[in-house]
Amino acid sequence: MGDKLHLAIGVMGNAASLLLYAAPILTFARVIKKKSTEEFSCIPYIIALLNCLLYTWYGLPVVSYRWENFPVVTINGLGILLEISFILIYFCFTSPREKVQIKVVGIVVTVFTVFCITAVVSSFLFHDHHHRKLFVGSVGLVASVAMYGSPLVVVRQVILTKSVEFMPFYLSFFSFLTSLLWMAYGLLGHDLLLASPNLAGTPLGILQLVLYCKYRKRGIMEEPNKWDLEGNDEKSKQLQPVINNDSDCKI
Repeated sequence: MGDKLHLAIGVMGNAASLLLYAAPILTFARVIKKKSTEEFSCIPYIIALLNCLLYTWYGLPVVSYRWENFPVVTINGLGILLEISFILIYFCFTSPREKVQIKVVGIVVTVFTVFCITAVVSSFLFHDHHHRKLFVGSVGLVASVAMYGSPLVVVRQVILTKSVEFMPFYLSFFSFLTSLLWMAYGLLGHDLLLASPNLAGTPLGILQLVLYCKYRKRGIMEEPNKWDLEGNDEKSKQLQPVINNDSDCKI
């Protein structure tokens, strides 16, 4: 019963993670349409790439015992492909004047360097699964906390601007759901290295959802006001010739 429940939670965690990794598709569809990254940050996607790389390695038989963490490998392997796609789109449409492209390349190179060092050290310096899992899981723990904490940059922007425009609801919701399910998966499998980062991710997901509920209505109310102003401007432009004609007649 315990093994079946553990597997079921893993499958649900996979589904939630897939939705989380796929959530930015709408965001990047907007980037492609407008041909601009606007105020979106690429940092969360780069850190998510590092997280996927590390946990794919963690779940492989090189580190884990046989295929005990097969669900971890499948979803993070897919996550690698999606995150690389998002980063490439961001790189193509970001403004070259702000030297953002150089920063993106620098951070991505750093991510792959950290992953390669982790893979080499775990393969050649440790000779049993327990110590390999401990090492890779510890590095993955840091990456996961950074991944779940990276939206705090966006959270700060939401608080300052009182707008949720650049914090999509689906991204926040699936982040919370994914953290909750993988935390349960790690606890059921007695794997604290999988459960620990999600203990931090769950409350951070709740924080994002609370902020979204708080500022969502304010964001919606601002748009009609803007439209009203634009409508008034158009009306005033239409009335201007009439006023001028009247004044001419009087003269």
